[in-house]
Amino acid sequence: MSQTRQPTPGDAGQRDAGLRETSGDAAGRSQKSDLREPHLHERDTRGPDSGGNSRGLVGRRWIHQGRKYSFEMMTYAAPDGGVLEREVVRHPGAVAILPLLGTGPDRRVVMIRNERIALEQRLLEIPAGTREAGEAAGLTAGRELIEETGYEAATIEELCRFYTSPGLTDELMHAFVARDLRHVGQDLEADERITVELMTPAEVLKRLDGGEITDAKTCLVLLTALRRGIL
Repeated sequence: MSQTRQPTPGDAGQRDAGLRETSGDAAGRSQKSDLREPHLHERDTRGPDSGGNSRGLVGRRWIHQGRKYSFEMMTYAAPDGGVLEREVVRHPGAVAILPLLGTGPDRRVVMIRNERIALEQRLLEIPAGTREAGEAAGLTAGRELIEETGYEAATIEELCRFYTSPGLTDELMHAFVARDLRHVGQDLEADERITVELMTPAEVLKRLDGGEITDAKTCLVLLTALRRGIL
C-alpha cells in the first residue's frame, strides 16, 4: 500500500464524494455519489433534536500526526455539566476488493493471506488498502488489487460502503467487485507480507462458516456479495 498524506488542520472544509467505478483499464469512469466522506475539522455538531450529535461539541485538539492516520481529542459537554473527552482516529478512507477470476464452474475468488502485525497473525482476507489524498476510491481499488494480488481488473464496480469502526474512527470503506482479471504480478510495499490463494466461492463460504475468516471487512463483503447473488 502506498504512503498516504493525512489532512492537516489547514485542510478544513474539504470533502470527497463517494465514487462508483466501472473501468475498462482498471482506472474507470467516476460518478459522484450523495454519500459524503467526513474529514478532519468538518464534523456535524448539530444538537440532539436535529439528528446530529447527542452532546454539544465544545472543543477539539490535534494529538498526533501519524504516517497514515491522524489523532484528535474531541471534548463534549456531558449531561451533568461536566465534560467528556474522546480520542478519535482520523482516516483518509479505504477500499476493499472482491476479485473474481474466470466464469462459470472455473470461477475463483482471489483471496490473500495477510500478515497483521497488531495481531501477530496471518489472516485470510480480501485485498484492501488506504486511499491516497484526493484519490477516487475506484482508482485506489484498481491500484491495491494489483499491488496485493498481482491481478489487474478490466471491470471494477462498487458493491457497498460502510464505516469500519465508528466508535473509534471515521474511516469510510468502499467495497468493490473486480472482474475480467489479468495477471500482471504483485507490487508489494516493503512492509507487506502477502500471499495469494485462489478458492472457489463454495470454499470461501465454507471458510467463513467455519470461523477461519475473522477479518470484519472480508466477512461483510462476502455476505453482501452472497446476498446479491454475486457468489
